[in-house]
Amino acid sequence: MLGILVLGENHFIVRGPLPDRAITLALVRHWSVIQIGATTPPALDRWSISSREFREDLEWAVVTPGDGEISQAVAELLGELSARGVAIHDSRSESW
Repeated sequence: MLGILVLGENHFIVRGPLPDRAITLALVRHWSVIQIGATTPPALDRWSISSREFREDLEWAVVTPGDGEISQAVAELLGELSARGVAIHDSRSESW
């Protein structure tokens, strides 16, 4: 599966299943700080950042508050996903 994880003005295209809230927050913490030589915790092994994908292949989206506003391009992408029937999950919610 392929999705987008939005963190404020930043975003990640992610390979893996839709993460739950706890995993989303763990992924954001893990990917937001560059740690040279760090290994991915086993609980997060199912997800990886992808750099080249087609927007039509995105199957899930999660928005997490972060620094700055969501960019116009990402906001448009989220709108396209929503119009296609893809649920846009908000990490501020307890569950989805």
